[in-house]
Amino acid sequence: MAQWAEYSTGERIKMLRGKSTTQASLAEMTGLSVVTIQKAEQDKKLTLPTLMKIAAALSVDTSVILGQQAPRRAMDQNIRAALRAVSGAVHDAALGFHPEHTEPVPLPQLAAATERAWDLYWSGQYVELGAILVPLLSEASVTAQQADGEDELHALKLLSDAYQIAACAANLLNSRDLAYAAGGYARAAALRGGDSLRAARVDSALAWVYMRDGRLAESLALSERAAASVEPSYSDHSAEQLTVYGNLVTHCAVTAARLEVEDRARDFLSTLHAVGARLGSEHNFHGARFGPVTATTQAVGVNATMQSAGKALALAKDLEDTQLGALADSARNRYRLDIAMAQADARMWDASLETLERTMLAAPEWSRHQALPGVIAQKVGRASTARLRRVMAMIDMPPIAGMGTLAPPTHKTSR
Repeated sequence: MAQWAEYSTGERIKMLRGKSTTQASLAEMTGLSVVTIQKAEQDKKLTLPTLMKIAAALSVDTSVILGQQAPRRAMDQNIRAALRAVSGAVHDAALGFHPEHTEPVPLPQLAAATERAWDLYWSGQYVELGAILVPLLSEASVTAQQADGEDELHALKLLSDAYQIAACAANLLNSRDLAYAAGGYARAAALRGGDSLRAARVDSALAWVYMRDGRLAESLALSERAAASVEPSYSDHSAEQLTVYGNLVTHCAVTAARLEVEDRARDFLSTLHAVGARLGSEHNFHGARFGPVTATTQAVGVNATMQSAGKALALAKDLEDTQLGALADSARNRYRLDIAMAQADARMWDASLETLERTMLAAPEWSRHQALPGVIAQKVGRASTARLRRVMAMIDMPPIAGMGTLAPPTHKTSR
């Protein structure tokens, strides 16, 4: 497969436009003529003003069109536009710049919008999430600025949540600079609101940013420090504190596994199960989700990461579909990808591909922004099956060299 820079400028414009946007539609979006768009895509003529108008319409930087940097993986035009709008709203809110006529909003209304934004994030509806986050950020910022007393503290907590949701979405969509910035704003707003538990929750999100940025040691250090700051006493049964603490220990376990520090990862897993048992059921504290089902699904993922496929699949047998219903959509989908990974490591080729394909069909938008499907397809390797080809097409992955010439050993799998 050619690298992004190897395509011509016209080819890059056409690829960014995609099948869902015609040349006529792009012309209307830019205010240019169809002939101008055609000439640009044929590499016949592209002036700087035309380039800038096309870049703005496609929601990318001009450097992407010119091949100086690649577009973010698996991101269509609508998501690029949503992410760009959220980025502007995050920084404007932090600077105190708000759209004209923005007014304070009643706190219950802000709280409801925040809950809706969390729901959209966890269900992978990123375009709609962007449409809610942009006004939520400005309205929460204005409300916090103009309120006082307890109302101000409450508004700051909701503003922290809005920043945190933006950070999580940006991290998932590989906009790392925005994720770091929004996470920092979220932490500052939580502390200004006098909520150290919320600040620890933000630390968990920031640790995830570090992890996806490949800074595993820093990620583990941050999540350990935050977990220690909120570690509950033996007699403390606050569901909120246990939820945040369990969420942070989860991150410690996942990061330790990726660092290949297996003894520490297993120690964290023991703590996970203990905290889950104390909670007794699934809980949600401003995006931090934890409970006994989460503890088990995360243990499956950690064991899959450590290539303990047998242990991972044995743990999975203890979970019923009805229990998985307590999880958020994205957590449930991630768990299923972990199962597919463990099945691939166990050389259960057909079962792995079936699990992977079902997950991607159930959550196509979410799956596009995950690296694991490609890793699993590579593990399955040379299995020459129609299902493997379908999965590779779904993740826009080129054929594996030699595919179809050497099939893996056949293993019977239970259905």
